[in-house]
Amino acid sequence: MTRPLVVFDGACGFCRLWIERWREMTGDSVDYRPSSEVAADFPEISQEEFDRAVQLIRPDRTRASGAAAVLELSAPHSVAARTGLFLSRRVPIFAWALEFAYGFVAANRVVFSKLTKILWGSSAQRPTFAVANAVFLRALALIFLIALGSYWHQAAGLNAILPVAPYFEAVGEQLGTQAYWALPSLAWLSPGLAILNTLIGIGVAASLLALLGTLQPLCFLTLWAVMLSLCVAGQDFYGFQWDALLIEVGFLAVFLSPWRVRPNFSPCEPPRLARFLVIALLFRLMFSSGVVKLTSGDPAWRSLTAFEFHFFTQPLPNPVAWFAHQLPAEFLIASCALMFFIELVLPFAFFLPRIPRLVAAWSTLAMQAGIALTGNFAFFNLLTAALCLFLLDDRCWPLLLQKNSAPVGFVTRWIRIPVLASILLLSLIPLASAFRTIPAFLTPLAHTHSLLAPFRTINGYGLFAVMTTTRNEILVQGSNDGHDWKTYEFRYKPGAPDHTLPAVAPYQPRLDWQMWFAALGRVETTPWFQSFLARLLEGSPDVLALLEKNPFPDQPPQFIRAVLDNYTFTTPEERTRSGTVWNREPLAIYCQPASLR
Repeated sequence: MTRPLVVFDGACGFCRLWIERWREMTGDSVDYRPSSEVAADFPEISQEEFDRAVQLIRPDRTRASGAAAVLELSAPHSVAARTGLFLSRRVPIFAWALEFAYGFVAANRVVFSKLTKILWGSSAQRPTFAVANAVFLRALALIFLIALGSYWHQAAGLNAILPVAPYFEAVGEQLGTQAYWALPSLAWLSPGLAILNTLIGIGVAASLLALLGTLQPLCFLTLWAVMLSLCVAGQDFYGFQWDALLIEVGFLAVFLSPWRVRPNFSPCEPPRLARFLVIALLFRLMFSSGVVKLTSGDPAWRSLTAFEFHFFTQPLPNPVAWFAHQLPAEFLIASCALMFFIELVLPFAFFLPRIPRLVAAWSTLAMQAGIALTGNFAFFNLLTAALCLFLLDDRCWPLLLQKNSAPVGFVTRWIRIPVLASILLLSLIPLASAFRTIPAFLTPLAHTHSLLAPFRTINGYGLFAVMTTTRNEILVQGSNDGHDWKTYEFRYKPGAPDHTLPAVAPYQPRLDWQMWFAALGRVETTPWFQSFLARLLEGSPDVLALLEKNPFPDQPPQFIRAVLDNYTFTTPEERTRSGTVWNREPLAIYCQPASLR
């Protein structure tokens, strides 16, 4: 014998399933034979021993059996197995526990064979994710392209409302050199619209190269820096959770990307720890979203009635939202309960074997499709769906995509492992924060997380922790005499009752979104809104370009104000009669009439 030999019970279907996994793992370094073929070559081993446990026979004819054999066989290929082998050789009770567990499984092979098929399906072979990695990296590059294109289209108008130069100048005067850490942005080089457009152009170029598979680690590092810089400079208009999520995913993509100089579309297996970090991020995103709804104490979530309000109170309802709102209350309650099951229970299946993992994947994808179908949430649903790709192993994809690539390199493991391990450890803080308390033993980690928070690379998530049950809309109006008021129409947010519901995602009209948040508060606590009104009084063409209709095309008005109206969806009868989707009732003055003086 020149190689170790594994002898197993060839008549046992359970044994054959796991032997195939070990054979794939060890390759040609280990031989495998059923006991019926080789038992006669090893007279020192009784048939009872062959039947009771797998035997690992070394070239010198010494052997290990049972759990010890499994650990020794797996140790070169698994950190967990190496740890188990180390402990079993030094802690007798640990070795005894492993052997007891092995014996229990071996004595109940029929049951565990069925359990294996339930959890793993027809094959227990270790899954690979080369295709998922290739598709994910290109999907992420496309999402970056969408986000940057959206920014480019709105940058001039948004910067006119919240200009980056005075913002950076004020923070610099207050914090001195610490401002560069508090506001990590390449826009410090020359704060203004020109640097924003330059950064967007660099990001677009990096997205296109990443789509081609060229220098992807460098491309995603560039995209991380660009998106972080733009979000910091964009202030209130770029503080959405999916902006932070895109930054975080972009950073992880650096460690998932192979080093290739020429365009290449062939898949390659990602580093295991990097893929695990993506799944851990998806878990944190989904699980935290469910937890915050419960820990907020909001009665609409706890009574499962939130969907009775969600479709008409969400920031930008789309055409399907009106129809979803008309569904029976029992169906909406059941849908809310299902959502909690998908957010709170199924994320744990992300880390389980193939069958429950796929159930969790398709359920999460279906929920994201439902959210996208009934609302405009920018690129959030696309990005979450892209994360789900790492739950789909290569057996889920068409054979023509499963083309093996030549060996490639990734970011060196001496950088990759400590950086990713640190991220995994620090991500415990935002996960714990979803429960509104951080255990005392995590306090040192919390300080470190707080120190790194400006870089938006390890974030907390949880959308709609409190459900809004009414919809108030701000209507901005101008006048030249203080008596006759004309309304500015926005492109996407509700205004006139006959305003059609838009289908605009994955594009995000940032001003329209912020108008929804402004309506939840007061004008005194919304400085950007006051700046917006001032730009309208000045007739800023960049700001007016963000709107659908300017009622003062010749010259800006002398006065401006904002009123607050309450909006509800029409009933089917009302829509049939009037053709409109909104009912509107005046509420109050949001901002008193003002002029430039």
